[in-house]
Amino acid sequence: MDPVMSPAADPASGGLTTGAVARLLGVAPTTLRSWDRRYGIGPATREGGRHRRWTGEDIAALRDMCRLTSAGLPPAEAARTVLAGTSRDAPQPRSGRASRAPGPLPLGRARRECRGLARAAVRLDAPAMDELLTAVLDRYGLPAAWDEVMMPTLHAVGRKWETAGERYIEVEHLLSWHVSGALRAFSAARPSAQGAGGTGVSLLACVPGETHTLALEALAATLAQQAVPVRMFGAALPAGALEEAVRRTGPAAVVLWAQSRSTASRSLVARVAAIEWGVRGARRRPVVLVAGPGWAGEPPPGARYPAGLADAVDVLATLGAR
Repeated sequence: MDPVMSPAADPASGGLTTGAVARLLGVAPTTLRSWDRRYGIGPATREGGRHRRWTGEDIAALRDMCRLTSAGLPPAEAARTVLAGTSRDAPQPRSGRASRAPGPLPLGRARRECRGLARAAVRLDAPAMDELLTAVLDRYGLPAAWDEVMMPTLHAVGRKWETAGERYIEVEHLLSWHVSGALRAFSAARPSAQGAGGTGVSLLACVPGETHTLALEALAATLAQQAVPVRMFGAALPAGALEEAVRRTGPAAVVLWAQSRSTASRSLVARVAAIEWGVRGARRRPVVLVAGPGWAGEPPPGARYPAGLADAVDVLATLGAR
């Protein structure tokens, strides 16, 4: 068993460190320290009088704090409830009104990191999300962090507000913002050459009317990390602007993202695939990849439909090397 997963771990030290408990519960270490300092939800003992060491009883109190804050109670009120020993009998805010907080997300048998990220998102705990996202990117890298942690959590958040009458959309917006920021920071921390147009560049864009960009941001970050030249045009690029960008850059490939069938335009794919450049007798055309659930089923003729982020990276790296 992972030592971080068991409150009984490391008995010789008298308990777990704050960092270990944070990983166990999916809470930022700064949040745990804040709960200790502000509300008295802290360890009974400290190593050398300074360093926090959390026992099984301490961790049980923290679990109650996480449960109550996720159910909508303010941290101060949740702490009073936990310290009074009545947390399991008080799942609602003191006002008596039903909580509008989303509660647990439908993650199934997901990774432990997904559950931690989901709990932080539900609590709108921005510091915890940032720390968890940085940790999974450093530990797994891209695209594994995207495929196994970020994307499953985003899908769970989306399912939650869809099945709840589009309530709690603030959770999805905040999580999306922090995922986007983590991807950009990860890419910026690992700079690579970005070639000029015509040197195997990949052009990434959402089709007109499409605003979901995170999957393309993950692809752009991965390509940049692997020194594959990329141009990311983001959300809802107008068709005319897309065609002009293809003519100006002469890309090896164009990736078009569509989240829904209503935005997946097969005629746009055909127009982009037909654009030519270069000298007479040696003209070239881009390879078009379609990505996203909007293209599910039969992809447009001549277009490639990568199976996932890793597959798209492999295809684009190969095309860019030609």
